[in-house]
Parts: sequence; structure tokens; C-alpha cells
Amino acid sequence: MSCLVLIVDDDPVQRRLLESLVRRFGYETESVDSGAAALARLEPSAQPDIDLLILDLVMPDLDGMTVLERMREQKRNVPTIVQTAHGSIENVISAMRAGAIDFVVKPIGVERLQVSIKNALRVDALEEEVRRLNRQSSGTLTFKELASKSPDMERVIRLGERAAKSVIPVLLEGESGVGKEVVARAIQGASDRRGRPFVTVNCGALPENLVESILFGHEKGAFTGANEKHLGKFVEANGGTLFLDEVGELPAEAQVKLLRALQDGEIDPVGSKRPVKVDIRLISATNQDLIELVKRGIFREDLYYRLNVFPISIPTLRTRRIDIADLARRFTARFAAEEGKRLRGLSAEAVALLESYEWPGNIRQLENAIFRAVVLADGDELTVTEFPQIAAQVKGFEVRIPAAPAALMKPSRPEREVVRVEVRDPNVLRLLDEGGNLRQLDALEAETIRFALAYYRGQMSAVARKLGIGRSTLYRKMKEYGFHQAYDETVTEAEADDSDAAA
Repeated sequence: MSCLVLIVDDDPVQRRLLESLVRRFGYETESVDSGAAALARLEPSAQPDIDLLILDLVMPDLDGMTVLERMREQKRNVPTIVQTAHGSIENVISAMRAGAIDFVVKPIGVERLQVSIKNALRVDALEEEVRRLNRQSSGTLTFKELASKSPDMERVIRLGERAAKSVIPVLLEGESGVGKEVVARAIQGASDRRGRPFVTVNCGALPENLVESILFGHEKGAFTGANEKHLGKFVEANGGTLFLDEVGELPAEAQVKLLRALQDGEIDPVGSKRPVKVDIRLISATNQDLIELVKRGIFREDLYYRLNVFPISIPTLRTRRIDIADLARRFTARFAAEEGKRLRGLSAEAVALLESYEWPGNIRQLENAIFRAVVLADGDELTVTEFPQIAAQVKGFEVRIPAAPAALMKPSRPEREVVRVEVRDPNVLRLLDEGGNLRQLDALEAETIRFALAYYRGQMSAVARKLGIGRSTLYRKMKEYGFHQAYDETVTEAEADDSDAAA
């Protein structure tokens, strides 16, 4: 789902104009006619969440400045663009001090409004991403930073908030890349252990002969190469949270020791003569079916029931497509800042492409795809062209891979072929047919008219004016190309008007 923009204006004509423009830019819109209605719509209980506010400063009863002040008092952090017919510097300064991120002057220019919206969303996405990363590094990440429009993810957040209120063992289940560690950090950040150590262990990456030493520690001289004492991950996490990722990969001997540590609250370091007491909150995660591993004898049944006390299943990205646009904007803002590129965001076509893809690697794959796109980008926004591998797998986005010129081939390495990937935006007119020959003029003209009718939603006057032809010519060509049936009523009324005018 694209961003939702709330338009606040008491003038119905201005509201309709803004709705038309904002939808043309590729965003969803809602409209209200007063400041009081705007504040009510911004309440946390009102769904879906508003991503951007376009606010008129001059309104009866509750004006725009008062709305901005109330939003600041109520901590409604929604990026706001103010609009006014009086573009004095005093009004601009007052609005920016009250919390507005930008302003536009009536009558609003189309390009100015589009740039303002993109800039506001970019700044908001960057601030949100920086705030999330800072909280994550300090151990204070909460579920507020994981805000989602997906019902499945909202269920995860509700369960996580309940789990955070106790020390109950949590098992996070889900495919690789869905964000299990982020959810685990949010559980700690929402608990009374926030700010304390959060120690992550990837059980699948531990060398089998060193698993016990890494997890539980060892004494000096306990084995060959143990030249000094090592505390181990359990002791490092003492007082905080231990996150065991891919817990199903633990070898059998380590599973026995882990079970004892969970039951008795103490561990036995390798070579130690007495156990060590530890106070940890355990959160484990897996992308496997643990109960199946239990049936196959790979995972201990008693340990499974000890870990699977409070299971939380994390949804895949393809089942929460409504969040893809927001995630993509956040990643774009972060990587653009890191790479020093002035990117305002993603085009509507690029967002549609990302929302159509299946994402087998989930959020991690999306993050990496955005990183690559940012590095490739030459313009001021990411387009379909920056996602060739994704476009090649999504129907409706054509990818042409012509044979490489002979000059690019290396005779000494004939098995390696150099190809050029050309991604075509579905809104760009195609000049060549499937055989590589020029298409005929009438086919190009028919496609152009059909696109214009859809783009301007059947508004004949606008279509004719933008194409630079008369309305009667437009009606004649629509009949000639055989797609006038969908617009019969409009065409008939317009022809009648033309006949009356001629008479």
C-alpha cells in the first residue's frame, strides 16, 4: 500500500484539486474539512495510520497553527506540509517553529507540491530509521519502532508486548530474514531489562568442538589452547537477554547443558570445579520445524518444551505487502544518507514493482535490493531501472536481454557471455515489436490515446488538450481504434455539445 496523505482544507474545490494531484503522484488520500476532524483522524485508535498531512493554515474555528500546536502537545509525529494563500515570511517561520516540515503557497504548483511531498516523506523516513537504529544499539528498541499496517504483524507486536512483561522463555519462529532478532530486541526494550546486555549467538555458526566453551565459558588450561579464562555468552548476558538464533542447529551435548542452565539457572564452564549462577532472559529463534526435528531424534524433546513456552510466529514479507512501501522508503533514506546521494525516494512504478515481488529472502533481501539500487541510482529517485533482477521475475515489467556485441566477447573465455539488461518502465511507449521492427504509427497512436484516457480518468477535455488535438478528432480516433465503447456515454454527450455549438 502506498503512503496515505490526509488533506485538511475547508474549501471543497481546493480539497478535490489536492486529492486529484496527490493521487496522480501515486499516493492514497483522505480528506477532512476542519482542524478538529484532522485531530480526531490522527488519534492512535483511528486506522489506518496517516503518513503525511497537508494542512491549510487559514480555517474557521480551529486553524492550522492551532492544529500544529495540538499535534505537538499530543506527540503526533506526522510530517506536515502547510498551505496558505498568504506566503509571508512570518507565516512560514511560525508554521515551521510549530512543527511543519515544509510549506506551499496557493495556487499550488504541481511540481512544487510533488517535490515537497517526496522531501517530507524522505526526511520522516530517515528520522524514523535513525531513531530505530539508535534505540537498537542502546538496547531500548520498543515495539513503537516496529509500527506496521499488517494485521499479522500487529498480532506479533501484541504478543511481544505481553511477553515483555514477564521472563517467560520466548520462541520466535519464521523464515530466514523476517526480522526475528529485531522482534527479540523489541521484547527486551519493552521489558524491565531494557538497556542491559543483549547477547546474540548464531547457533548454526558455532564450531562443534567449541560450542560449550563459547556458550558456557572455560577456565584457563581447561584444554589445549585455553591460555586464559573465557566467560562465555551466558555470563556476558547476565542480567540481560540471551538470544539464541537458529537454536535447532545446537549439537546434542550442548542441548543437555542448555537444558540444565534453563532449569537450574546455573552453568558449568569447561574445566570449572563448581557451577556459576546466571540471571538471563532467554529468547530463541528458528527457521526450522522443531517438532519435526524432535520426531527425527535430532532435537531433545524436553528442551523443545522448555523453549517453546511462548511461541511467536513472524509473518513473511509476502504476507505483509502493505508494509513493503514503508520499509523500502526507510531503507532508501538510510542508504542514501550513508552513500551521500540526494534521493527523494522511490517512484510509484518502483513501489508497485516491489509490492508485486514474492521476496523469498524477506526483509533482508529487500534491504539488500534497496542498497544495490541506491548505489546504481543516477537520478533523484529510485525507478524500475534500478531493480533489474526483481523486474525480470515480475509479470508486467518487461526485461529485454539482447545479445552482446561481438566486441564485448572474450575469445579466450567463450563460456562467459556479457549481456546488457534493459528494464522497461510499463508506462513508456514501446517503439519496437517482438521481432525488433518498428511498430506502425496507428498502433503507437492507439496505445498513446488509450494510456491518456486511463491517466486522466476519461476526462475528454484534458485528454484532448494534453494530446494537442481537438475533441472531435479524439472521438473519431477512439471509434476508429475500437475502444470507445467504455466511454460511449461521455462521447455521445460531447458530440451533442459539439453539434449544438456548431449550430
